[in-house]
Amino acid sequence: MLKHRGFPGRLPGTDFQFTIRRPNPKGVTAITVRERFRDRRPPDRRADTGFMKALWEAFGDQPFERGNLDAGRLSWLFGREVIAAEDPFDPESYDALLVINLDVARVSFPDVFGG
Repeated sequence: MLKHRGFPGRLPGTDFQFTIRRPNPKGVTAITVRERFRDRRPPDRRADTGFMKALWEAFGDQPFERGNLDAGRLSWLFGREVIAAEDPFDPESYDALLVINLDVARVSFPDVFGG
């Protein structure tokens, strides 16, 4: 499992986790598509924004390996702002390649992309 050095471990001042420390001994947690509803709590929205900002600063528009990025946090963005960069895609692999879908991400998180 690739560890993304320099990537924030969590949203500062909160317990919203962005990375994991070690592989899950019971098996890799799958990345799934989670529906984000309009009535989500403001702290959850800040965590999504903070995670997208960290992804953008770390990887930009280039494909990146899932590695030690938290599956739960990725799942809130997966299928919309973050998409598979390979076919076939294995949602249960630490080696899976992902990429930011810039068109969708700019609409969903305008503060991250400056507009």
